[in-house]
Order: sequence, then C-alpha cells, then structure tokens
Amino acid sequence: MGGRVAGKRAFVTGAGQGMGRAVAIALAEDGARVVAASRTGAKLAALVPFGIETAPLDVTDGAAVAREIAAAGPFDILVNCAGWVHAGGLLETTDEDWRASLEQNVTSMFFTIRAALPAMLERRAGAIVNVASVASSITGVAGRAAYGASKAAVIGLTKAVAREGIAHGVRCNALAPGTTHSPSLVERAEATGDREAAMAAFTARQPMGRLGTVEAMAASVLYLASDEGAFMTGQILVVDGGQTL
Repeated sequence: MGGRVAGKRAFVTGAGQGMGRAVAIALAEDGARVVAASRTGAKLAALVPFGIETAPLDVTDGAAVAREIAAAGPFDILVNCAGWVHAGGLLETTDEDWRASLEQNVTSMFFTIRAALPAMLERRAGAIVNVASVASSITGVAGRAAYGASKAAVIGLTKAVAREGIAHGVRCNALAPGTTHSPSLVERAEATGDREAAMAAFTARQPMGRLGTVEAMAASVLYLASDEGAFMTGQILVVDGGQTL
C-alpha cells in the first residue's frame, strides 16, 4: 500500500473500541503495520481482519507496557488513545476517582512514551500523538474536574516531550476532540437514566449542532502521525465542532 504512513510501525492504545479502534483501522488501511492494545483483549478480535496485531495490555502497568513495546517494537508512530471519563464535579470526586483519572489518562501516556521514545531518538525519527480533550487547559467543562485536570496534564506532557525530541527528529502533538459519538459517550448518557436527554445535551455543546465522529478524529490523528504534519510539534489540534470558539 502506498499511503501516507506506508511501511511505518505503529502502536495504538485504547484500541478496543471508539476512537482508538478507528485510529488503528485508519493507520492500517493507510499502510502502517499496527499493534493495537487494549485492557479488554476480547474487544481486539474485530481488528484482526484488518491485518492488525493485537496486544491485551493494561496501560497503567508500567512494567507491562515496557515489556510489550520492547517485544513488539521499535515503533515509528505511537498513538495514545486509552482514557477514562469521570463524570462529576470537584466535590463529587473521590480520592480513587482522582487517582484513576490521572493514572488512566496521563500516567499511561508517560509509560508508553518512556518505553517507545528511546528507539525513536536513536533512529532520529518518530511521531507521537496523544489524545487530550478540549476539557483541559483549553476550556473548563462542568462535571469534569478530574478528567479536565488529567487532560490538561496530557497537554503539558505533550509539549515537554516535543521540546525534548525536536532536535532529534521526534515530533509529539496532541489531538483535542470535542464531544464525540462513541461507545463511551453512549454509556455515560445511559448512566444518567435518560439517554435521549443526555445525548441531546452532549450534542448542544457543539455550535455545529452535531457530535464529532471517531472517523473524523482518526483522520486528524493520521494527519499528525504522517509526513503531512511533519512541520508540527508541540501543537494541540482542536477538532470540536466549534465548542471552544
């Protein structure tokens, strides 16, 4: 295949469903050799027909992440999609909610980047894409205290890694999606007890009057990971339907 990432080796976390799954498929269809990781191994089976290698992996386990990336790498592309959304304001956030948000949303990225970066630096080439959110240092969203703090940390990590890699051929950027239709979003809507009203409220956040799609987000990741985005590093690509205008 002669796509933008043809022949590149890519590692994608959170690939069991939603955005991570769409990213893994987009990279594979564009010619990359993809390893897709997810805590829930059963969800990865649907990726095999796309020629994607799968890796059941808990990305909050630093030792396991290091072993997997060492065994399956080296990688030209790393895409960090794994994450968790805690629904609740600050006073509704428990100690465990706070810890889990940081561990799953940003510490996991620290683990994967730390494992994949040395080989990229040695080869003087590599692209890292971290999935952040507009609910971060970009804007505050009600009921997302722990989530927004963790995604703001993702943006800080992205810029730090970009600065460290810029002279060595390694780029690091972040995607900041707005509200995107995904299995996770549907689960959160159902948890409110009124799925229809919750989905309507989610949709109303975007001035465009519609939710983002995982396919649109995957296309943005593909741009950042490919040579089309080769003059970008340390940047936050906001794809939010006008939510933060």
